[in-house]
Amino acid sequence: MIIQAMSQTPAVPVSDAFEGVALLSHLGVIRVVGDDAVKFLQGQLTNDFALLKPDQARLAAFLSAKGRMQASFIGLVRVPGEVLLVCSRDILEPVRKRLSMFVMRAKAQLTDASDEIALYGIAGATVAALAGGELPAWSRRDIGNAQLVGLPTAGVQARALWLAPAGDAAPAGVAMSCESWLWGEVASGVATLTAPVVDAFVPQMLNYESVGGVNFKKGCYPGQEIVARSQFRGTLKRRAYIVHSDTSLEVGADVFHGDDLAQPTGTVVQVAAAPGGGFDAIVSMQIASAGGGTLHATTADGPALSLRALPYPLLEDI
Repeated sequence: MIIQAMSQTPAVPVSDAFEGVALLSHLGVIRVVGDDAVKFLQGQLTNDFALLKPDQARLAAFLSAKGRMQASFIGLVRVPGEVLLVCSRDILEPVRKRLSMFVMRAKAQLTDASDEIALYGIAGATVAALAGGELPAWSRRDIGNAQLVGLPTAGVQARALWLAPAGDAAPAGVAMSCESWLWGEVASGVATLTAPVVDAFVPQMLNYESVGGVNFKKGCYPGQEIVARSQFRGTLKRRAYIVHSDTSLEVGADVFHGDDLAQPTGTVVQVAAAPGGGFDAIVSMQIASAGGGTLHATTADGPALSLRALPYPLLEDI
């Protein structure tokens, strides 16, 4: 079943400047190498890496035993026995260390490969030009030594992630600012977890089950019971939404609803400057708060927030 979310609100405006190639210094790469690399990750992350095909990539989360997200990843099997996990640089090292604690007897080694692999964001028509055609979300093309991963769109604009050995030539395309790419991340409605909001959400609070980040049919992983209970027993009370503010917002800030100014209804997850002015953000908040009324960030009388339509439907049944 599909839940139609915020159908009366305007969509995030598409930016004419969202086109080209951007160097992504805010992201890093964990390399997992060994005969058991895939098997190890299969038992740790929310998505299925055992069934990952060479022309696919995965969105996945690493959770605590209580089902709270410690990291989000874009992952792919570069070659047999080598998995690359892209995540925010500000959480990479603590997450790498925590994951390494669970390796035990598995033949898998986790290293920080951020200095060895260059990451670029590709936007707009440049995606099809590099891929040789349409590149659906979570699909993959190998281009020489590089891997090109399709991502969910920003509005109607295509997005992709380019991974290549450091020192190789940058992908062909006009230069785009990292700030424009960060706006595209927000406009896609798919949040990248960063340090201020680690341990704050179960995956569904960021809509990960609706954007391909959770597989409910795979085997066990830390926090799986919490995720399943949230999905199938109707205990989920929060979802992720896109909002706009005229003034700057801070990741981790509280969100308040006009009907209850004493208690926050949600949290700011990701923020970027909007092309037309102001700021767009992903917030995770009580589902009831998306039904109408006023929203404010930081304090009960803080910056006003207006809801934007999500670019994808929220799924109730998986």
